[in-house]
Amino acid sequence: MLKTILQASENFCIHQIRLPYKVSKSLTKKRTLIAYIDIDTNDNKKYRVYIASEYGFIQKVAKLFLEEDECDEESLIDMLLETTNLIVGSAKVISAEESESSYTIGTPHFEKIDVFKFTYDDAKTINVEGDKMIIAIKELNV
Repeated sequence: MLKTILQASENFCIHQIRLPYKVSKSLTKKRTLIAYIDIDTNDNKKYRVYIASEYGFIQKVAKLFLEEDECDEESLIDMLLETTNLIVGSAKVISAEESESSYTIGTPHFEKIDVFKFTYDDAKTINVEGDKMIIAIKELNV
C-alpha cells in the first residue's frame, strides 16, 4: 500500500510542486507538522497513514495554493491536512486503476507539531530542495 501512496506523493511533487525531488528511507529528525488519515480496505484491514512535513516543505505547498510567502501556523496545518487528503485520495485512485485492493479513506486529522516518533510498518521521505516530508504507514489490526 505504501507503494501507491508514495507514487501519489511523487505525482504531487511532479504536477503540483514542480520541483525535483528525491525519495529516501532516512527520516528527518526535525520538528514536523504531523497529520494522519485512516484507511479501511475491502479485506477488513485498517491502516493509518501519517504525513509529517517540515515547515519549509509545507510552506512550499502553501505558496503554490495560497500564494503567500509566509503563512501562519494555522494555515500551514490546513495545508498539511489538504495535502494529506490529496495524496491519499490520489493513491486510492491509483490503487483502483491497478486493480489492487480497493479501500475507503477517512478524514485527515492533525496530530501535533513534534519530531516524528510514531510506530510504523514502513516509511519513506520525500526531499524537495532540502525540505522533507515523511510518508509512513501502520497497520492497525495487529
